[in-house]
Amino acid sequence: MKRVEGKVALVTGGVGGLGSAAAKLLAREGAKVVVTDRKEREAEGLALAASLGEGAGLFLPLDVTREADWASAMERTLAHFGRLDVLVNNAGMGIPKDIESISLQEWRLVHAVNLDGVFLGCQYGIKAMRQCGAKGSIINVSSVAGLQGVPTIVAYGSAKGAVRLLSKSVALHCAHKGYGIRCNSIHPTFIETNMVAELANSSGNPEKARAHMARTIPLGHLGEPDDFAYAVLYLASDESKLMTGSEFVLDGGATAQ
Repeated sequence: MKRVEGKVALVTGGVGGLGSAAAKLLAREGAKVVVTDRKEREAEGLALAASLGEGAGLFLPLDVTREADWASAMERTLAHFGRLDVLVNNAGMGIPKDIESISLQEWRLVHAVNLDGVFLGCQYGIKAMRQCGAKGSIINVSSVAGLQGVPTIVAYGSAKGAVRLLSKSVALHCAHKGYGIRCNSIHPTFIETNMVAELANSSGNPEKARAHMARTIPLGHLGEPDDFAYAVLYLASDESKLMTGSEFVLDGGATAQ
C-alpha cells in the first residue's frame, strides 16, 4: 500500500519549488492533492494539478492572508473530495532586510503571509478535519531561521519562530480535545528553490552568496526540494502517528553547531 493511500491533502504555496515537490510526492504515494496558490499563478497551478493523475489533483486559488479565501478553499475541498486529512501550510515569502532597514509595511506583509496565513490555515484546517471526522495532520513550514537568529532577514525569522510555537499550541489543543489531529513544524535550511535564488541574487554577488549559504550547512551543500517533500510525506502518513508538537529539522547539521 502507498504511504498516504486514501488521504486528501491541501498544500498552500503549491506552485513553488517546495510546494510542488510535496504535492507530487503525496500524489505518487496515493493521496488526492489540492494545490493552492495565488490567483495570478492559476495557469501553473492547473497544470500541476492535472499532472498529478486523473482525478488526483485540484487547483484552488488561495491568498493565505484572506480569511474568505480559506473558507472557500475548505468548502470546495470537502465538496470535491469529501474530506481533508492533511494540511501543509507552506506558503511563505521573505524580504532580505535587517532591523534598521525594514519598514513597518514590509514587516507586516511578511508576518501576514508567513504567520497569519498559518494561523488561518490551522483554524480552518481543524474545522474541516473535524467536519469530516478525519484524524488529520497539520504540517506548518517554518525554517531553520525559526530556530536561530539571522540578522539579515529579521521579519522572516520572527514570523518563522512564531510558527514553531503556534504549532506546539495547536498540537496541544488538539490533543487535549481528543480530536486526533496532529500538528508539527518543519524547519528546512537553504533549499534549491526560486526563493533562495532570489535571496542570492539580491546580494549583488549570487555565487558568493550561495557559497556562504553552503558553508552554513555542515554537510556542505544546499538541500533539494525532495528532501523537504519526504519530510512532509512522513508527517502526513500514519507512520508519524506519535509525533505532534515537534520540530522536524532539515538543516544538514546547522543547529547542532
